[in-house]
Amino acid sequence: MQWIYGFNTKNIRGDLLGGLTAAIVALPLALAFGVSSGAGAIAGVYGAICVGFFAALFGGTPSQVSGPTGPMTVVMAATFTHYSGLDPEQGPVLAFTVVLMAGAMQVLLGLFRLGKYITLVPFPVISGFMTGIGVIIIFLQLAPFIGHEGASSVVGALALLPQQVTTLNPWATALGLLTLLTVFFCPRQITRFVPSALIALLLSTLLAMLWIPADKVPVLGDIPTGLPALVWPQISMPLLSDMLIAAMMLAMLGAVDSLLTSLVADNITKTHHDSDRELIGQGIGNMAAGLLGGLPGAGATMRTVVNVRAGGKTPISGAVHALVLLVIVLGAGPMATHIPHAVLAGILLKVGIDIIDWRFLGRLHRAPLFVITLMLLVLFLTVFVNLITAVFIGVFLANIVTLKRLADSQVDALRVIADQPEFLPDLTLDEQQLLRDAKGQILLFHFEGPVSFASAKGLSKKLAVTNPHEVVVMDFSRVPWIDVSTAMVIEDLIIDARRLNREVLLVGLSEAVLNVFERLRILNRITQGHLFDDRASALIKASELSRTQSI
Repeated sequence: MQWIYGFNTKNIRGDLLGGLTAAIVALPLALAFGVSSGAGAIAGVYGAICVGFFAALFGGTPSQVSGPTGPMTVVMAATFTHYSGLDPEQGPVLAFTVVLMAGAMQVLLGLFRLGKYITLVPFPVISGFMTGIGVIIIFLQLAPFIGHEGASSVVGALALLPQQVTTLNPWATALGLLTLLTVFFCPRQITRFVPSALIALLLSTLLAMLWIPADKVPVLGDIPTGLPALVWPQISMPLLSDMLIAAMMLAMLGAVDSLLTSLVADNITKTHHDSDRELIGQGIGNMAAGLLGGLPGAGATMRTVVNVRAGGKTPISGAVHALVLLVIVLGAGPMATHIPHAVLAGILLKVGIDIIDWRFLGRLHRAPLFVITLMLLVLFLTVFVNLITAVFIGVFLANIVTLKRLADSQVDALRVIADQPEFLPDLTLDEQQLLRDAKGQILLFHFEGPVSFASAKGLSKKLAVTNPHEVVVMDFSRVPWIDVSTAMVIEDLIIDARRLNREVLLVGLSEAVLNVFERLRILNRITQGHLFDDRASALIKASELSRTQSI
């Protein structure tokens, strides 16, 4: 097995260029995410270094670049604020312990090979929570955008906004607007070489230093320089369940965010990622971030696309991106002290706007009512409750509706045939004649497709309404698998038939269906010799039995 998935040195020039370009894109975002989280600008950079480096080495998507993302920062901000409020001294340590726990959970998801299931989240749910995260980022950045201190929650931000608008800082607002306009309207000919976020950061900060009087706008201030100190994990037993829930939220969001970005990377590179390895790599990266006081991260779509377009194809590019950021943080700390909060808020407003699923919102009015309701419900819960509640409720409701539709289609596919064989077109002429000759004494149950627990009750009702007969033939020729709930319904039907002295014949049991029946000992209810591989043989036997019982 290859220790570093997709590693090779054939594209070293492209990987170096891709990693360097991705680092330039990542720097302003890492600073902004760090400030937004409450952990400080340097925490964003440490997170980008840790997650970016270890996810590249141990992950399963060669061209992916990882680091702090908008969705992960929103959850981390709530976590950091919560624990810091409970204990200003030890709260940050608890928050970074949660990051470590989340990374460990992601590693376990990968080791248990659950990667392929992570992205099985219905699209309206993904659209709802991504749009909700975009809305959260926008609401939380409005205050620093106009020169005020940001709130820790959307409700708090909205409550303070009217007063803050009437007392806005014109200098900060002007810088924020300049930043926002730059990231939106910077000419594409320029952004091909230098990302618009970096241009906005440098331009607005330079203007603030040269033309705006000192102390007129809030700035980052002193930023630590050098290698991070180790943050020893600490668990508070009274808060353990709360920490586990927060960690699970970060782990699941990071898993979904990363694997969706992996799909994007696959699409543009025409390759195939390894979901389980990707989860392990992301988990190791987040564990390192938690130990070194960095923000949690995930696969970052924009940075990954930039990396690929610049020539990055292997894990070398992701590792280079992290090492470039490390070099910057070792020497550029004093330069970042002058960056205004309004500038970073302008960059994050663009991030929030980009996260919103405008493509789906534009056609939401054309979607079915349930899809509209589901998407808006997840959006509301994401913004005003929390992400994990929003996703769990959204997935639960979507699955309930999906199961109901699946059950209806399975019940509709069932054919109960006595003396009208024309209702099952694939019967041969001989089989049709056997059923006609039996004159209703043979009842054929023809199942179609996989049969699940969702349809068990409906099947039971449909099979119960039948005419008097002597022999039951259950045809499973087109059933690839069956679950336990439906198998128990089949057993009830066999028991009822045998109680009335009716013979039961089973046809075409696949290996999967036969395995379920054998495990549950349902075949013990069947007379020996009443299992058949083909329907014609079963109908001939049923015809003989019906004549015998009629005498």
